[in-house]
Amino acid sequence: MTDTPGRLLSLLSLLQTPREWPGSELAERLGVSPRTIRRDVERLRELGYPVQATLGSVGGYRLAAGQAMPPLLLDDEEAVAIAVGLRTAAGSAVSGIEEASVRALAKLAQVLPARLRHRVGALTAATVPLPGGGPAVDPELLAVLAGAVAGPERLRFGYQAADGAESLRLVEPHRLVATGRRWYLVAFDNDRDDWRIFRVDRIAAARPTGVRVAPRELPAADAAAYVSAKLRLHAQTFTAVVLLGLPLVQAQLRLGQAPVRLEPVDAVSCRLCSSADTLEWLAFRLLALGCEFQVEEPPELLDHLRELGERIGRATARGDGRATA
Repeated sequence: MTDTPGRLLSLLSLLQTPREWPGSELAERLGVSPRTIRRDVERLRELGYPVQATLGSVGGYRLAAGQAMPPLLLDDEEAVAIAVGLRTAAGSAVSGIEEASVRALAKLAQVLPARLRHRVGALTAATVPLPGGGPAVDPELLAVLAGAVAGPERLRFGYQAADGAESLRLVEPHRLVATGRRWYLVAFDNDRDDWRIFRVDRIAAARPTGVRVAPRELPAADAAAYVSAKLRLHAQTFTAVVLLGLPLVQAQLRLGQAPVRLEPVDAVSCRLCSSADTLEWLAFRLLALGCEFQVEEPPELLDHLRELGERIGRATARGDGRATA
């Protein structure tokens, strides 16, 4: 490796791992002589990086922890913010980012003072990321899309719609929006002469065209607001009207802060109006109330409850614990 700046960065990256590196192993990794390694270590020290050396058969080089290391100068809040971001990233929907986040956290801990190292370590140990459950996206694809957004530059890609239909798209990318479970590309579709949102996990073979374009004005306050509005518009919503065998006061206590509407019917019953994007959630909400109820609408909820009842009946009809076909 003859590129001295590049070699110094590679050497610094190796030294940030929590171990001691014999000079011979560093030389082999970087393809240079041990003498060059010694010179590069001196250069790093001149730049302010605290590289320590130990002698003997088990000695070597390592980066000292607990000192400010230029250009990474962090205060308490910045260090904790980075740790939170990396820990959260471990549960994101970007393929392969989990391992990279863990490695980055380990390197961060090596260059922090003991006081901050303890805080970041405690935060990492106490936090368990909940995976979003959405489909994983390729980080290389995200990089291509982000580059086209920064251009801004027209982009071609293949796209698979929700019904499985495939098409080729020519778009002018505007922004990437991450919802936690999914990534979306907000772009102006040139063939359809309108704005569209695309799920990134359904994009394939994205390639920039090299054609630079002037930024267009998005018909919304920002990209996040645009995606939220579109998702709400296209989401299927079921509204249930159900007669509950509960007095109004008891129903209010059992539902808590749930976003529903309750109307009194008589002293022992009330009417519930509730909306959700799945029949499963509506059924769960009703069953969790622990009371008799009668579904007035929609008919799809009645069908789902019948199917659920049949499934429960089959499960309880056998006494040996084995599932039926």
